[in-house]
Amino acid sequence: MIKQLTAIIEREGDGYVSLCPELDIASQGDSVEDARNNLREAIELFFETASQFEIQTRLHQEVYVTSLEVAIG
Repeated sequence: MIKQLTAIIEREGDGYVSLCPELDIASQGDSVEDARNNLREAIELFFETASQFEIQTRLHQEVYVTSLEVAIG
């Protein structure tokens, strides 16, 4: 089965950090591609080892990624 999830990747220091907000799972890598692949591996490992109860508890069905404007100063 294939499931579509969100990957948020940002630069941090000399590398990249990746986050899947639906499961609150994070990983990292030396490049965007490495961070994305490492996150995929971490998520697949989670689904292989987690109980059905843990998956249902952690899996957020609705995640919205958007931008917003804020006043500074």
